[in-house]
Amino acid sequence: MIDLKLSTHRRGFLGRVAAGAAALGLGSVAAPVAAAAETAGMHHAADPIFEGWLNKITGKHKSLYDSPEPNDGFCFVWARVWLNTCNATYGTTDADNSAAIVLRHYSAPLALTDAMWAKYHFGEMVKVNDSKTSAPAVRNMFHKMAAADQMLPGYGIDELLSKGVLIGVCNVALTVMSGMVAQKMGGGMTGDQVKADWVANLIPGIVVVPSGVLAVNRTQEKGCTYTFAG
Repeated sequence: MIDLKLSTHRRGFLGRVAAGAAALGLGSVAAPVAAAAETAGMHHAADPIFEGWLNKITGKHKSLYDSPEPNDGFCFVWARVWLNTCNATYGTTDADNSAAIVLRHYSAPLALTDAMWAKYHFGEMVKVNDSKTSAPAVRNMFHKMAAADQMLPGYGIDELLSKGVLIGVCNVALTVMSGMVAQKMGGGMTGDQVKADWVANLIPGIVVVPSGVLAVNRTQEKGCTYTFAG
């Protein structure tokens, strides 16, 4: 079992994790975390993948859903509700509008496949219980959802991506969490190896963004209105 004893995002993610790692004697985690806090997203050249993702925000109406916590997948629900009501109110289609979802902080595992949820016990880590078993989830409940499991049709991750919804996941969160997981798991895996495993198993169509907060900023600069979804 992996228990990182995660608390709420309001206490400061990077600083708290770095301090906690140092207190536990996990120096090899504390240093990279501190470095991530100082240098995340500071590149001399723009990431073309990130910029290409941003440049897809071209819709008549534009909306951002900022998700620092899993919050029962409501970032996906609200994106679907927004698209539905835009279409009904203004006669548009999904393709006419731009919805962006930023998975940052403890929502980062929502970007990963069922295999990663089972392997790394994300349900325990980020306190998400399976709606069917009430036990910590070992699957990503919001990807490839059965119709019977949806509170309204069409908000599964795969369905949203197929409709052009943009989903980005925070690189800093992936870096910090993978480092902590590697330390807690033992067995010789490094944080870089754990992170590489996660990135290789992203849900197809989801993009790693330099940081969640940068993506929240840049999507708004592209014209998205902001909704807090966590």
